Amino acid sequence: MNQAIVGMNKKMSKISWCWKQKNGFEIIEPNTNLSNAYLIEARTTLKKIVQDGNRTNYDKWDLIMSYYSCYNALYSILMKAGIKCELHSCTIEMMKFIESFTDEDYEFLMNLKDKRIDVQYYLKDYKINENQIKKVKLFVHKCEVILNKTDLSKLRGELDGTKK
Repeated sequence: MNQAIVGMNKKMSKISWCWKQKNGFEIIEPNTNLSNAYLIEARTTLKKIVQDGNRTNYDKWDLIMSYYSCYNALYSILMKAGIKCELHSCTIEMMKFIESFTDEDYEFLMNLKDKRIDVQYYLKDYKINENQIKKVKLFVHKCEVILNKTDLSKLRGELDGTKK
């Protein structure tokens, strides 16, 4: 079977699953105010991570805040598009519908989510490093660009078209 078809089937399978879940996808009225609030939260969280300048001793809380900074920046896009989702893995899955995001962006955020879960719930000893902090900054910035330069009604329509 063609790799593109396999990839599309896998993407649609996850999206279908998300539609069926309580607190999964819900089409709502686009909400610019809430979108802005999530973006402000993302920026504020990012500032808390980098406020100490050139640190080399990031701890688990910096990793957790890094994840939420990225997640809130992504969620601001969904709020502006009128897409509500309270399941983090489903929210992240929406990146596959936004052309500006790459597979690397998706993998970065999924990996950050997994590490956040490990340090927060299983007390694993992962630490974030300066290179990852730079990626967090770039991710938040990319979300801001998408918010300002992308017709998000297409995203809403594309997702709504997957509902069964």
